Amino acid sequence: MNAAPWPYPLWIAHRGAGKLAPENTLAAFREGAAYGYRMFECDVKLSADGQLFLLHDATLQRTTDAQGIAGERPWSELCRLDAGSWHSRRYAGEPLPTFDAVARYVLRNGFHLNIEIKPTPGQEAATGAAVAQACTRLWQGHPTTPASWPLLTSFKPAALHAARAAGPDLPRGLLLDHWWDGWRDEARALGCTAVVAHWAMLDATSIAEVHALGCRALAYTVNDPCEADRLLRAGIDGLITDAVDRFSPGETMLD
Repeated sequence: MNAAPWPYPLWIAHRGAGKLAPENTLAAFREGAAYGYRMFECDVKLSADGQLFLLHDATLQRTTDAQGIAGERPWSELCRLDAGSWHSRRYAGEPLPTFDAVARYVLRNGFHLNIEIKPTPGQEAATGAAVAQACTRLWQGHPTTPASWPLLTSFKPAALHAARAAGPDLPRGLLLDHWWDGWRDEARALGCTAVVAHWAMLDATSIAEVHALGCRALAYTVNDPCEADRLLRAGIDGLITDAVDRFSPGETMLD
C-alpha cells in the first residue's frame, strides 16, 4: 500500500455515541468521549437558509418532534426542535447542533471527526462545498492542523467533487453500500484517501484492493466482536461502531 500517513484512530464512534444517546447531538459526542473515543462520525446537511447542522435522515420525524424535509426549513425553526425525547426522557429538549458547535467541541478537545456529507436531494454540490468551506474556516490555523483535518465522506460523488473544489487539502473518502461499476475510477478521480464500505462487503481481498488504490479501508457499522476481529485480521484501517460501551477504542482484539 502506497498511502499517505494516517492520523486517525482505529475506532470511530458512530453518530457520536452509537445508540447510547440521541444521535448527532452534542450529548452523544460527550457520551462517546466518556467511553474514551477520540474520533466521531456525524452527518451534516444544509438548512434552507444555508446553516450547516447535524441530522442523518432527509426527514425530521424519526429523531425530532417535527415532520417533513429538514433541508426545506430555515435554521430559526430547526434550532427550536426537540432532538432528544425520541431517544429517552433523559435527553428531552436536546437541540439539533450546528456544525460550528460540534467543530468547536472537537477542536477544543483534540478529537478527530469523520463528516458524512448528507445532502438533501438536489443539494449535493451546495452541501459539499459548504462543508469544505466551513472546515477550512474552522480548522485552518488551528495548532493541531493539518494532522486533525476532518475526513469528509459521502455516498454522493457530486458532493465530494464539490468539497474537493472548495477545499482541496481536505481528506476525502468514498462511501459504498455495494461495489458498483466504476467505484475505483471515482475514488481515483476524487483523490480519495479512504474507501468506507459496509462491513459485510469487506474481507482480506477487498481490503487489499482498496489498499492497492493507495486508500485506507474503513468499515461501517461494526457492532459484533467476531466481525470486528475478522476485519482486523484482514487489515482494516478503521472501524465505525455503535457499540461504544462494548469496544474499548484502544483495543485491537488480535490474540
